[in-house]
Amino acid sequence: MLIIKWIIKMEIPRWLSIWVLVLINYNEKLIKPYIMKIILSFFILLVVSSNLLAQNTWRLKNEKLVSKWAKEITPKNVLQEYPRPQFIREQWLNLNGLWDYAIVNNELESPGNYQGEILVPFAVESALSGVARKLTDKQSLWYKRSFKIPGNWKGKDIHLNFGAVDWEATVFVNGIQVGTHQGGFDPFSFDISHALTTSGEQELVVSVWDPASEGTQPRGKQVTKPNGIWYTPVSGIWQTVWLEPVAKQAINSLKITPDVDKKEVMFWVDAKRQNTDGFVVDVQVFDGNKLITSIAGKLNEKLVLPIDSQKLWSPDHPFLYDLKVVLNYKGKKVDEVKSYFAMRKISVGIGNDGHKRLCLNNKPLFQLGTLDQGWWPGGLYTAPSDQALKYDIEVTKNSGFNMIRKHVKVESARWYYHCDKIGMLVWQDMPSGDISADWRGPSGYDGREMNRSAQSAHQFKKEWKEIMDDFYHFPSIVMWVPFNEAWGQFNTVEVINWTMNYDPSRLVNGPSGGNFFPAGHTVDQHQYPGPGIPDLNAHAPNITEGRVLVLGEFGGLGLPIKDHLWQKDKNWGYRNYGDQKQLVESYKKLIDKIPALIKKGLAAAIYTQTTDVEGEVNGLMTYDREVIKMDEEKVNNINKQVFAPTK
Repeated sequence: MLIIKWIIKMEIPRWLSIWVLVLINYNEKLIKPYIMKIILSFFILLVVSSNLLAQNTWRLKNEKLVSKWAKEITPKNVLQEYPRPQFIREQWLNLNGLWDYAIVNNELESPGNYQGEILVPFAVESALSGVARKLTDKQSLWYKRSFKIPGNWKGKDIHLNFGAVDWEATVFVNGIQVGTHQGGFDPFSFDISHALTTSGEQELVVSVWDPASEGTQPRGKQVTKPNGIWYTPVSGIWQTVWLEPVAKQAINSLKITPDVDKKEVMFWVDAKRQNTDGFVVDVQVFDGNKLITSIAGKLNEKLVLPIDSQKLWSPDHPFLYDLKVVLNYKGKKVDEVKSYFAMRKISVGIGNDGHKRLCLNNKPLFQLGTLDQGWWPGGLYTAPSDQALKYDIEVTKNSGFNMIRKHVKVESARWYYHCDKIGMLVWQDMPSGDISADWRGPSGYDGREMNRSAQSAHQFKKEWKEIMDDFYHFPSIVMWVPFNEAWGQFNTVEVINWTMNYDPSRLVNGPSGGNFFPAGHTVDQHQYPGPGIPDLNAHAPNITEGRVLVLGEFGGLGLPIKDHLWQKDKNWGYRNYGDQKQLVESYKKLIDKIPALIKKGLAAAIYTQTTDVEGEVNGLMTYDREVIKMDEEKVNNINKQVFAPTK
């Protein structure tokens, strides 16, 4: 009877239970020893195979196309890198892996039974999630898993961190709601200490609602019915989830602002709690392993450090200073974080030819980049590995580009870290949302007539501020782009001016290829295949005055590669070609025109695009990254000519 109870408790399958009972009741008179050996061997084989099956329940679901990195993923090795390289704590617990999931109607307060397993952090619509199901605006996605708090975290507050969840996430720990967050692109965190039990397993549940294109929230290129330049929706957890122990009084955030002209850097170290009496923060700056300078001061106060013999950051020399910030209380260390920063300045200046130029570290630099959507065939928004994330940047750099425009999407912190390390300038778009205004070019039309609601406008501004706050740290980001074309464009001058005032350390492009106003640092034209230069004087002569002329999108040369396509037909580019030789020749013809445009004042150009995406086949690479369509060395040599005329 005890054996039967054990079988029931352990949930052993019926076919295994029979073998267990046969072994227990083994009698030599009834079963010959050699027969028993065969039975025993077969039993062991069944147990082993059962365990293997249990460990391999996850698999790619409905895969259309996957990258080589996706093929290497298991629930045990998915995205194991520390996800926040600009604010590192030594102790942490990665919660990526298999969670239970359920999709239910919105009116249900809980799912009751969960429907299977999902691989976090891949969106529920993706093949790598193991689910590949779409979510409607009338449904909610629920996640559940358990975890244990390591014994050496005792006495610390426990923070639960999410890299990103699209779009509205409500989080419960042991049945207690610990917080709600709205926003599909910015990281967030909750102190869950009050909800934890003293020992044992802790239950974590996350409920997500994402209306995709049925809502007004920032969503970028996600639509419920993908077609053309609009892609598959991304719902739920799509970046790393992790836990970390944090001191009762701890460093909450860092704000680092370099001043190349004064050869100094300003630090603002924010405290977790407002009572800072008796606390001293020690900031140490390293060049490799060498401590070059340090300063001690109070929390929540400006600390300024001189950087003698400063090493400037640029695409050709992406030097980063390492940073250690230690919080002491009455001489005893209570918290420590590691980070880094760069000495770099982005500004607008006048070149020797009298034209307005984009300047890096006070020197004109022509910025030649690619439009980067940041989509993956297996993971949609989520790259299958850190190596894959880095690969796109490396191919872009090797091809002779010095800039990437991250297009209506925000990446994980590690993507920007790789840009910092590799040396890649970044123009960062705000993900668009709501309906689009009419596209009227240099008309001074900003979409007020589209009747954007007060709540929609508030949500846009709220998420834009959070994105700017969370990604302020990365020196690679040199340009903020609040609007692309007329997508959700509204109150243009107000939004652009607010962005410029909120972060005067960067340039603001507004809008990129949209309805133009005399605001921001640039006038940005889109022209396919192009290239071209903004020439708005005939229509609105005040728009170009005092602003830099840039080409925010051009190119779009398409080449479908058999066996590397997301869909069988309806694959397109702005111009399509039959083979790689024709593609390279056509690309060269475009780039050959740019030096003449530079002499007329063009200061930057962005080629569409880094990779193919779903039905678009105008990438430097195929969607699965298996084929680089235009040889990196050839493209690099073609691109070199655009930098020579810049003075």
